[in-house]
Amino acid sequence: MARVFNFSAGPSMLPEPVLKKAAEEMLDWNGSGQSVMEMSHRSKQYESIIKKTEDLTREILGVSDDYHVLFLQGGGSLQFHMIPLNFMTKNKKADFVQTGAWTLKAVEEAAKLGKINIVGSSKDKKWSYLPPIVGSDPEADYFYICYNNTIEGTQYHTLPDVKVPLVADISSGILSEPLDINKFALVFAGAQKNLGPAGVNLTIVRKDFMDRIPAGLPAMLDFKVHADSGSLFNTPPCYSIYIVGLVLEWIKENGGTKALFARNAEKAKLLYDYLDQSKFFYSPVEKKDRSLMNVPFLTRVTEAEAAEAMNKKFVKEAEAVGLVNLAGHRSVGGMRASIYNAMPVEGVKKLVDFLKAFEKNNA
Repeated sequence: MARVFNFSAGPSMLPEPVLKKAAEEMLDWNGSGQSVMEMSHRSKQYESIIKKTEDLTREILGVSDDYHVLFLQGGGSLQFHMIPLNFMTKNKKADFVQTGAWTLKAVEEAAKLGKINIVGSSKDKKWSYLPPIVGSDPEADYFYICYNNTIEGTQYHTLPDVKVPLVADISSGILSEPLDINKFALVFAGAQKNLGPAGVNLTIVRKDFMDRIPAGLPAMLDFKVHADSGSLFNTPPCYSIYIVGLVLEWIKENGGTKALFARNAEKAKLLYDYLDQSKFFYSPVEKKDRSLMNVPFLTRVTEAEAAEAMNKKFVKEAEAVGLVNLAGHRSVGGMRASIYNAMPVEGVKKLVDFLKAFEKNNA
């Protein structure tokens, strides 16, 4: 069966060379006579895998020795609680910019542990833009953003200028373009977008930020415990980390984040240019805040039931020609194309051709 173009927001498609290498090494990794799936996380073989993955992370993202690189479990959902538990500890308050579903969840968890100051919200226009920052607190323990909003399709192209530590969920934007990690106190990213398969979360945290972690936290929720053990406090998601390493190798071999950004910009331009001239489809996101990775779009059918029927027809016919997972998130509706690093330009071109044909037949 021919491979499809998978526009899923996560778990998302992986680079084909990575999948092929993983398949080749499935039964015997590097002459060890065993699969990474079977390998003890305390073995010398696995220690070399996780070390290489950390080294590549530091090299490709430009992470200095001032930061810990951690491979954790629980995804973003655990980070929403773990971050305030560890770091909202000096003044028991933090600033948040609300830009969609994932920041709402982060706020909900942090509010259980301290005072939340909402310094901007785009809820008034259905999360279609990034709001201006108003009323930031100079005594906030940190300032929290979602760098790229997977569901709503917005992205920070310029980071907020803040006077307190900046913390960011960069799950959908990581490695899509150059990003100065030194501007953050902490970033985290679920792997299942641009890094690898589901199961592992990459967290990069500045070492001096760790000083505020209180004593007595549950071990699995304590960043210091994981840093001191080199992400090996308990059995990590070994195979997922191994695949992340292969993805990073692929990125390095293909020119790093600068080269990926050029290709990602080309893909995004192809799709947005079509949507902006279409009389049938449109992007609901303000141009200046559009995501490079996640492109939600709607039809101009106005009656709700008819619009939903048209959306279902679109998704079904797209699947028939090998364009899969184009349904929008259930909270937003419409359609969404996630065009992560592994999506080739050819996939976006085929999508645009399909959009043109669908518009011709249904407008």
